[in-house]
Amino acid sequence: MEQTMIKNPLGYEKIPKLLKSFAIPSIIAMLVSSLYNIVDQIFIGQGVGYLGNAATNVSYPLTTICLAIALLIGIGSASNFSLSLGGGDKEKAAKITGNAVCMMLMFGIIYAVVIEIFLLPMLNAFGSTPDVLPYAQSYTRITAIGMPLLIVTNGISNLARADGSPKYSMTCMLIGAVINTILDPVFIFVFHQGVAGAAWATVIGQFFSFLFALRYLRKFKSVELKREHFRLNLRLCLTTVTLGMSNSLNQVALTVVQIVMNNSLTYYGAMSVYGKEIPLAACGIVMKTNAILLAVIIGISQGSQPIVGFNYGAKQYQRVKDTYKLAIVCNLVVSAIGFILFQFFPRQIISLFGTGDEAYFEFSVKFMRIFLFMVIANGVQLISSNFFSAIGKPLKGMILSLTRQVFFLIPLILIIPLFMGIDGIMFAGPVADTMAFIATVVLISFEMRLISRMQAQQKAGSSTV
Repeated sequence: MEQTMIKNPLGYEKIPKLLKSFAIPSIIAMLVSSLYNIVDQIFIGQGVGYLGNAATNVSYPLTTICLAIALLIGIGSASNFSLSLGGGDKEKAAKITGNAVCMMLMFGIIYAVVIEIFLLPMLNAFGSTPDVLPYAQSYTRITAIGMPLLIVTNGISNLARADGSPKYSMTCMLIGAVINTILDPVFIFVFHQGVAGAAWATVIGQFFSFLFALRYLRKFKSVELKREHFRLNLRLCLTTVTLGMSNSLNQVALTVVQIVMNNSLTYYGAMSVYGKEIPLAACGIVMKTNAILLAVIIGISQGSQPIVGFNYGAKQYQRVKDTYKLAIVCNLVVSAIGFILFQFFPRQIISLFGTGDEAYFEFSVKFMRIFLFMVIANGVQLISSNFFSAIGKPLKGMILSLTRQVFFLIPLILIIPLFMGIDGIMFAGPVADTMAFIATVVLISFEMRLISRMQAQQKAGSSTV
């Protein structure tokens, strides 16, 4: 193990330098991933109108489920990979990688088939209205083709980062986003294909990202992959799923929140002066704008994962604590900037996504300011749940990842509007954020005390030798 630490910079390089080198490419990769949907939303808003924006909002839960699958396998296998490398077991790390690639392909194909078969009932369940449904169907039938590509690209991207290649991981996502951004206006404004054009631009971008991600299988630094490594192993599958569960459930919870929120917005919107479609379109813009901020925070979290995982496996506990603390500080700075933008420049942000009448802007601005009021606290929970996965304690990470969305936000979305109408949906956000933050502080404080005790025992053991 000592030899492993000497050879791998994760075991000796300064934490700020390591986090910078891993987090920046990871942030760019996550931002680029978010841009697939954001760019579509902007061009569809300009070329189709707010019904097109509402359609992408209705179909968005299918994308978050896809990302949940990608994180389940990608983060789970990357965490296991880092822990194995930290423990000096390269053969196990190679098997983890091959097993993960097989899982990605299998899960991706099954998911795409399920979407094509059950698309109509799913879109209705996600809150589609009769006016929005044709747009949503057209968009989603095409984007479903790219779901397996997105899962494989995201999964290999996480493994590449754990292998010490954060820039390659970033480039995987960057290629597809650049192609998507170029093709979106061409298909929408030149060929007049509307939401279908935006969908094809997305899939084509994902295809080229997928090809670039596959190339990395021949470029791994820490392990040498052989044909026999690429087979499904039930025990490794279960470990991967267990370690990736907290990140995956966070995405699944976001999907459930989106479905509950869409249905609540159309129900209470019909009783308000705004109608059904305006709240639905506004929610999509606010959620996807917030997704940009979350992408940065997730990038910081994913950048810290290989450092935390390796050093925890190598029993270098002070480096584990230092990495977590630095990630939290970076998150608070980023979240503070997000808070300022959401509170003071909401109309300017919303205007990027197309035009609408005064009622549309009035509701959208109000929704952004209220729902995202406690955004500064969000990242602490996100980074902490990923921290638990990185140190091989997925149950704690899973519990933490469910606090905001499942335990707090969904019940509040259902209860508060009974007394406040559609405004209650907005206020559910900051209340849930505050409660989740308190739960996170309690859990992470307990874990840090536990790590400190392990560190003290380790020092006491070395001093008696």
